[in-house]
Amino acid sequence: MSAAGWTLAWLWLAVIASGLYHGINPGMGWPLAVSAGLMQRSSRALVAALGPLAIGHLLAMLLVILPFAMLAALVDWQRPIRIAASLLVIAFGIFRLVDRRHPRALARIPPAQLGLWSFAVAIAHGAALMLVPIYLGLCEAADADRGHAAAGALINANLTMALLVSVVHAGAMIIAGGCLAWLVYRYLGLKFVSRSWFNLDAVWAGSLVLVGAVALVLGVAA
Repeated sequence: MSAAGWTLAWLWLAVIASGLYHGINPGMGWPLAVSAGLMQRSSRALVAALGPLAIGHLLAMLLVILPFAMLAALVDWQRPIRIAASLLVIAFGIFRLVDRRHPRALARIPPAQLGLWSFAVAIAHGAALMLVPIYLGLCEAADADRGHAAAGALINANLTMALLVSVVHAGAMIIAGGCLAWLVYRYLGLKFVSRSWFNLDAVWAGSLVLVGAVALVLGVAA
């Protein structure tokens, strides 16, 4: 496999890995699916709750990535855009490290509105922002930013990539979260989570800084 092929493979692996990571994190909502299943005493209720969680997460990814898809068509500004996106991710990660309070606005959304809740949480915690540097790297590695291509073709290619990245990421997220929710619902119970789970806020913020730093190095070296 060529160097470009390995780069693409690693970037797609990062999309999937970040999705699995978000899915495992209880802050992305899988405990709500467990709660729905337990309250209605039905595994179907658990599975049904995963749908709105997945849709909300997917829409949050698209909301953040699509503007960068449009910007990435500006070939002459590819490098500054990647650097700026990386710095933005690092800054948000540092902010989350300093201020770990749960955004108050999320408390006003009823848990029953799972889709809206999932969308708001993904935006507030920077889940979508984490994907931006990876997405921009995929656009470059896939040669979607050819300098001689028409702007319309570039935008279409970038929008397709944005949709694909968002769907793959959200799919990995809901698979990981759904499997964990089913495991807790069927075998472990919520008491196990309350006793053994640990706070991932610091890990989350640190991962944002790490992803941004790696993307910054790659962007500067490009």
